[in-house]
Amino acid sequence: MSTPSQLALSGRVAVVTGGVEGIGWATAQLLAAEGASVAVVGRTADDRLEDRVERLRTSGADAVGIAADVTDAAAVKNCYREVFERWERLDILVASAGVLGDARVGMISEDLLRSTLETNLAGAIRHLQAAARLMQRNRTGSIVLVSSIVGTQGNAGQVVYAASKAGIIGAMRAAAKELAPSGIRVNAVTPGYIDTRMIAHLPPEVHEARVAAIAWGRPGQAAEVANPILFLVSDMASYVTGQVLGVDGGMVL
Repeated sequence: MSTPSQLALSGRVAVVTGGVEGIGWATAQLLAAEGASVAVVGRTADDRLEDRVERLRTSGADAVGIAADVTDAAAVKNCYREVFERWERLDILVASAGVLGDARVGMISEDLLRSTLETNLAGAIRHLQAAARLMQRNRTGSIVLVSSIVGTQGNAGQVVYAASKAGIIGAMRAAAKELAPSGIRVNAVTPGYIDTRMIAHLPPEVHEARVAAIAWGRPGQAAEVANPILFLVSDMASYVTGQVLGVDGGMVL
């Protein structure tokens, strides 16, 4: 006799920020494939957001696109208002929206400092807060914040980015302790060198050096980060909270 998969998400509602591309889009597709209703959150209401939602709907998923810049507190609140009006619940948040923001210490501008921290750290916290409020109605939920291996190990030329991603880990651990009594789990993943738009600007010699530092010998794919995220939001991880899961192909051992 067959039994339901503990990875199956039928009947659950998920919000995925940064859902238009990269890790966010890979995650939105995977959650939808496992039966979740998915709100794909992008920065603006553009053709890419419409395309992503249409592709999910064509595959049979219940999906909606929501334009909400993570740096806009009012837009984030409205995002969850839309989710509640449509589904009257929330079970999953994957906060994947982020920017890179490279700069050597002496070249860090105020604009870079503000925009990177506002998007990567403050934006994640805004979504965590709004999602937790909605999840507390049913006293259940799973939140995954997408950090980076740079947030645990640092990297030359990425002081601000590293600080923003390290902050996500601190926020995750504090939230995990606070929200556990409400039945809400909070975890983080730390992707390494993943083949997304974020690394497309790198010169060939930098790319080769980064790959050479990876034990697995190649960059990761966005889907290879989405798979561990699926585990963390599923019942397979029902006793996992406050944890950091590295997804870096052996970049850090």
